[in-house]
Amino acid sequence: MGVIIKQSLRNLVTTYLGFGIGAINTLFLFTYFLKQEYYGLITFLLSAANLLWPFMAFGVHNTLIKFFSFYKTKQQKDRLLNLVLFLPIVVSIVLGVIVAFSYSLLINYFTEGNGLVRPYIWLIFLIAFATSYFEIFFAWSKLFYRSVFGNFMKEVFHRFCISILLLAVYFNWITVHQFIYCIAGVFILRLIAMKIYAFSLYLPRLDFKLPDNFGSVLKYTSLILIAGSVATALLDLDKVMIEYFMPIENVAVYGIAIYIATVISVPQKAMHQITNPLTAEFLNTKNIKSLEDLYKRSSLNLLIISLLIFILIITNVKQLYALIPDEYELSIVVVLLISLVKLYDNLLGNNNSILFNSDYYRLVLFTGVLLVVVAFVLNLIFIPILGIEGAAIASFIAFFLYNSAKIWLVYRKFNFLPFTSKTWLVLFTGIIFSLGFYFWDFNFHPILNISLKSILIGVAYIGLTYFLNFSEELTRIIRKLIKIKPF
Repeated sequence: MGVIIKQSLRNLVTTYLGFGIGAINTLFLFTYFLKQEYYGLITFLLSAANLLWPFMAFGVHNTLIKFFSFYKTKQQKDRLLNLVLFLPIVVSIVLGVIVAFSYSLLINYFTEGNGLVRPYIWLIFLIAFATSYFEIFFAWSKLFYRSVFGNFMKEVFHRFCISILLLAVYFNWITVHQFIYCIAGVFILRLIAMKIYAFSLYLPRLDFKLPDNFGSVLKYTSLILIAGSVATALLDLDKVMIEYFMPIENVAVYGIAIYIATVISVPQKAMHQITNPLTAEFLNTKNIKSLEDLYKRSSLNLLIISLLIFILIITNVKQLYALIPDEYELSIVVVLLISLVKLYDNLLGNNNSILFNSDYYRLVLFTGVLLVVVAFVLNLIFIPILGIEGAAIASFIAFFLYNSAKIWLVYRKFNFLPFTSKTWLVLFTGIIFSLGFYFWDFNFHPILNISLKSILIGVAYIGLTYFLNFSEELTRIIRKLIKIKPF
């Protein structure tokens, strides 16, 4: 866990820097510099691209992680790398042909609904293509346990560029129309930078021969394509369906609530960069004891860190909404439901890596597809009746079922759970903190109120984490940071 904690902390800092910049964009620059319908348009375009890019990537970014350590010779490794470079191009061409023939249907759809989307439909496919290859080259760098640069590009680069572009819109240096096209350009620049970095780590020799065990590789990547798309579909399906049933402005309102809650997922994303290749290595070498230890420790550490973020969000959400324009205010229930989903995601630890890198990914495929259908039906039922709150309820139910199913699958196939005795103590602490600080506010400006409450919560929570020794790894880190001698 030493290597994991070290790189995870670096990724954590980088990711939170990105989320900090994103928070400024989401809560202030977008809300004050753009009209609400254009904010909704951009949120929709990015969400639609997120739904599409896994299909363009064809799951090869997951395939690379699973099979790279399986091959022992440079020749076979190079053949695998060449395969993952060219296969998505073929898939993207096929998808492009399908889109070309169905373009008139898309035009008619958006003309009847939110016509504002119509001129920018093709940008969805451009952003999706750039994102798919970025993820492939990011996975490439993870093979060599070098995830910090890729994490910076994924979490910080595009958000910082969008901040600059929003300021350019505010000062009338560019139009909103140009701004939307520039966002697509940012994703292309990010891809180019990631490609250069990946090739600097390892440049394969061009070889068009197929790697050994190609049948298993192709079978895995074909199925993991769908399995790996499930979480993305569950995450962005609700925003796309809100655009269908409601005015596009509501996509922006819902998107703000989603972004606030998504901050909780940062620890998981940071740790995943390093636990994913380690999990694949443990599975390939059949080191089940180390795998179980990694599962429990990653779950506990992620829960402790993400629970603090959950508490800070829930206890400060009222003051946070007081800082943004009234038209973006939303029911706190939405933030609570999505935040619980993200907290549950962290509780799973490296569960996704275990399932996607094992021979049981087919079960995740079946379960995931089933729950995407359930999520679609739930959104279809709840959004027309309850609006944005209905989308949150649908997402909560779908993710709760999906995550519970994944915990059960790992238990059934490997006979271990992510929970320890400390898990329940940490959760109980979180409930006490959330209820205790939610109703306690200072009569100050919202920013000062948020700052004071966050300091009090942070000091008290970290203190309990140390003195009750929730986690040996985190206790050592706290001791090192504040230079406390061990008892």
